[in-house]
Amino acid sequence: APFMMLQGRYSRRGVDEEISVALQRGKRKVVRRGGKEYQRLSQHIGMLPIVMVSPMDLDLIRGGGEERRRLMDVIISQADKQYLDALIRYNKALEQRNSMIRHDMRDPLLYETVEQQMCVAAELIHRMRRQWVEQFTPIFMEYYHAVAGADESVAMRYDSPLNGGVTMEQVLHDNRERDMIIGHTTRGVHRDDLELLLAGHSMRRTGSQGQCKTYTIALRLAQFDFIKAVNPTTPILLLDDIFDRLDALRVERIVDVVSGDRFGQIFITDTNRTHLDQIIQRQAGDYRMMTVEHGVVTADPKGGNRA
Repeated sequence: APFMMLQGRYSRRGVDEEISVALQRGKRKVVRRGGKEYQRLSQHIGMLPIVMVSPMDLDLIRGGGEERRRLMDVIISQADKQYLDALIRYNKALEQRNSMIRHDMRDPLLYETVEQQMCVAAELIHRMRRQWVEQFTPIFMEYYHAVAGADESVAMRYDSPLNGGVTMEQVLHDNRERDMIIGHTTRGVHRDDLELLLAGHSMRRTGSQGQCKTYTIALRLAQFDFIKAVNPTTPILLLDDIFDRLDALRVERIVDVVSGDRFGQIFITDTNRTHLDQIIQRQAGDYRMMTVEHGVVTADPKGGNRA
């Protein structure tokens, strides 16, 4: 289809909100709040926080560093607008520097101007990522142990060329000639990574399917807690196919965790009705069951109020 639109209505701190997203082939995406178009999409970030647990989360472990950087950026940006602004400024300056390299521009004054912008933004990005890892790791570990038990040791380690007191200015200066040869900026906070560890070893190399799935679920639940602590609006939690590749004990523990009072509105999707019934039996609030078949959504008459 040449055109599509999604529209949602929310209640946020007692105020009704209507958000719409329209996409037309060959044109830019348009996001509106209350019928008024955002001038910048960054204005919407953090307004209606959503955390999604998805099978695609395994890319956080199996994929490259860009997946884990995106995790850091998404979470921190929702908590601090300064970080988001610094990220936008850094990426804009990085794009300029890469364009200068591709066009074989050699004027050192031009590089100094662009690199100064990168350095100021990179210092803030690095500092806030480091602080975030320190704050986030204990929350993540708590959730992992709640699902897997205390026998498995997990940790996260922030890997950046700016660790150890190295400045972004040094990094860019030391790699400028190499960058000119390769054709782009090879070092900087845009190449940072988050090492995900199990018993001191990389999850990518040592984690079983069940351990990797548990790891990603714990990451997302920790993301929920972190955002909830800094945002006046409780995030909406989306759980998609969370029971695949997990043994019965871990499934039961996950159900117990997400059925707790700390979570607000939750959407759960699964092809196995038994899994959903397990969750309903453990919670006493309102719920609605819906079935999607051949693209048609119908309300299940078994849903209702268990309060």
